[in-house]
Amino acid sequence: MARSSEGLGEARVQGLFYEDLSLGQTADITRVVTLGDITAFAAVSGDVNPVHLDEAYARTTAFGGRLAHGILSAAFISAVLGVKLPGPGSIYLSQNLRFRRPVKIGDTVTARVTVTELNDHRGHATLSTVCLVDGKTALDGEAVLMVPRRKAP
Repeated sequence: MARSSEGLGEARVQGLFYEDLSLGQTADITRVVTLGDITAFAAVSGDVNPVHLDEAYARTTAFGGRLAHGILSAAFISAVLGVKLPGPGSIYLSQNLRFRRPVKIGDTVTARVTVTELNDHRGHATLSTVCLVDGKTALDGEAVLMVPRRKAP
């Protein structure tokens, strides 16, 4: 059974209780990375590395152009965890990441999470995390979340 979260000016969002999770369960989102995303992320994070913001500079690098911040792709994973699986009320405990290939402006990124382990004693879920661009892994890792339990009747 899903939980709901609704606040002022927010859309209704569904979340899951720990008891609703199962091994192999998966969810994803797909986003096209825009220059606006990169600019906004730089402003919020303070990471103004020219490889992200200066096309002339970025053309001189091994990548031949501007790149999205790696952590921007990781933020897409956070969105899946916080909104879809397990969703609102879950608390991020840890995340490890491996950056496999660059993400560029205009790339379509699919962030996907899959439940790989459930710790009944602690109410923790471990999920594999991946961001794909054109079917290739740009980023992968593993997240551990504390998931709310259903209250006994």
